[in-house]
Amino acid sequence: MGEFVLSWVIVSSGALVRRRKSSARLLAVLLLALPSFLLGQTDSSDRPVPMLTGSAGLFASGNGGDRELVPVVMPVILVPLGERWLVEARGEFKGEFEKPAGRGSFGGPVEKELDYAELDFIANANATVTVGRFLTPFGIYNERLYPVWIRSLQPVPTIFPIGSGSGNGVMLRGGLPASPNANVNYAVYFSTNSTINKLESDRLAGGRLGVFFPRQRVEIGASFQQLLQEGRYRSAGFHFAWQPTAAPLNLRSEFAWSGEQGRGYWIEGAYGLSQISQWQKVMRHTEAVARVQQFFAGGITRDTAADYGLPIVNAQVLDLGGNYYFRDGLKATASYGREFSSMGNFHRWTIGTAYRFAFPLGRL
Repeated sequence: MGEFVLSWVIVSSGALVRRRKSSARLLAVLLLALPSFLLGQTDSSDRPVPMLTGSAGLFASGNGGDRELVPVVMPVILVPLGERWLVEARGEFKGEFEKPAGRGSFGGPVEKELDYAELDFIANANATVTVGRFLTPFGIYNERLYPVWIRSLQPVPTIFPIGSGSGNGVMLRGGLPASPNANVNYAVYFSTNSTINKLESDRLAGGRLGVFFPRQRVEIGASFQQLLQEGRYRSAGFHFAWQPTAAPLNLRSEFAWSGEQGRGYWIEGAYGLSQISQWQKVMRHTEAVARVQQFFAGGITRDTAADYGLPIVNAQVLDLGGNYYFRDGLKATASYGREFSSMGNFHRWTIGTAYRFAFPLGRL
């Protein structure tokens, strides 16, 4: 009976949000209603502790003559329910305060988003079932690198909108050993169409398959996505990641193609300077970063480019930057780049700080 009621709560929460038009209500349902049904599934008196974690940052940036001040907070709530259930949700509160070139004061909107609010069931060591709102597992940036604390460079890659975003539906994911030196990870998902404010999603299906080689510390993978509503276009992607044992280097790359949005790639390397013998007290906290990327617009329309935040023409971007880690959980970051396109060449820069936090919320 508990499982039936749980399913009813998840499905009916969408209707509740539609009536109240408030994404906060959905989160309240997940966090307050579900524990009463699921806590009885474990006899352990020593239950895991719910957590409030996430990241926050304050950044100043410029692109051509535009100036922008961007405060951002990305809280994450984790509520374990017994040994196999987990409720997790992440919100994003982001200000985009712009200043006209050379004069005036900063002003602008504050974006409020519910990135995901999901219920995870750990079926076994190789599979986890997720229902609710989740990050679409396309490539690696959306799920693994997007939070401001994790990013090596604050500007997101140009191709980030292709395949990324959030879906409302069901997902199956997990991993299993394929050989002594190869582990396979996978994710398949279906998302339904939603026009609810702050809970928007497209009707689509897709999946991602990756192979990790622990001895070489290399991961390669591919993603596929099919839109199942107007347009019905396909998207595909490939990703690569490498952390060599001989050097403190983190090398990542993605390629993405979409039948409607264009195609492109980015390659990024982040190198810790701890191996430099001079100024060790500073160098062991410092990381240098470089990223090169290209975008090919193809036949993208102005409306599509505006909707997804993509360039309307071919573009190339080079970014150089660095991070200084004051301590675990606090870093300063800066970058400078140059964008080249037929619409003009622009300087772009970012400077700011990011903080990671984690607080226990007590026991259920």
